[in-house]
Amino acid sequence: MVKKLSTLSASAAVLVTALTAALAPAPSPASTPAETPSMTAAASAAVSSSLDNARIAAHFDLASGRTPENIALAPDGDAYVTFAAGRQVAKVSRDGTTRILATLPKPADGGVHTPVLGFPLTVGITRAHDGTLYFLYATGTADLTGVWRLRPGGRPERIAALPAGGLPNGLALDARTRTLYVTDSVLGTIWRVPATGGTATAWSTAPELASTGFLGANGLKVHHGAVWAGNLDRGTVVRIPVLPGGHAGEARIRATGLPGIDDFAFTGHGDRLLATLNGTGQVALVQGDGSHSIVLTGADGLQNPTAVALRGRTVYVTSAAYVTGQDPNLLLARLNDQRHATAHPAYRGRRAR
Repeated sequence: MVKKLSTLSASAAVLVTALTAALAPAPSPASTPAETPSMTAAASAAVSSSLDNARIAAHFDLASGRTPENIALAPDGDAYVTFAAGRQVAKVSRDGTTRILATLPKPADGGVHTPVLGFPLTVGITRAHDGTLYFLYATGTADLTGVWRLRPGGRPERIAALPAGGLPNGLALDARTRTLYVTDSVLGTIWRVPATGGTATAWSTAPELASTGFLGANGLKVHHGAVWAGNLDRGTVVRIPVLPGGHAGEARIRATGLPGIDDFAFTGHGDRLLATLNGTGQVALVQGDGSHSIVLTGADGLQNPTAVALRGRTVYVTSAAYVTGQDPNLLLARLNDQRHATAHPAYRGRRAR
């Protein structure tokens, strides 16, 4: 690992150290070779038949800080990702070509006061129907931390400030109300921000969002009249209904036993979702009753998966290789139509109460 870290940028090395201490996953028995050409194929080894045809669509340069943290999809299948350690937003085309759209300014202090991690990073991203990208930047400084916007062909601009003492992480857009929701993994808060920009307001500070020492509320989605959030430290998925007037209802835990959950995406069948488990290097299929099965592993090419998105039956999974230190990538797989997958008994999860 020392040899690998010597090739990384300083910020990437800090992130590897932080995540290694917090997640401490077991070494993966099979890993994808580093530095292979874009759009090479990886053999599928999905644990469950609910996902198949797993393949690596794009490989990224770890030494340049291209650690994909979050993903948003365009209707044509192109993907937009944030490269956390590189402070960048990029477009990954269907042929695997990567183009940097924006690099965020480095804070005057280098970002050493960014909570928990100690370096500046681009985090959650979402895309509006007109192609506008909204994304988060955490720096530990009041002048840069917040929600940023990038219009097609434009330049990035901050549209809402967020507390410098927090770590904005997950981002979702309610297209109907033109409202952005933001998780803060350090402050245990979901913020609400107008998509046009303006002042952020604390929408929920439910205790279910709090961390236990590293990172709490993380991935975020708006789904069926509620805001859903994953809690990385607690391994849970939390649902908070949006009440009349836009206020937050009572938070309820809908799934447990998902250690290191970084992000999730709904599959289109009720409340069933796919979740990335960063520390264990897996993707889980979580049923509406909270039970889950493992459907992708390191054998498929995962390297500390950070985010997941779906377009039709195509599943997109980003891996940042924060701890494995090799081959950050974008993996594609096919979601089968079956609603209930049969997994190996060792991977059967608990139901939430």
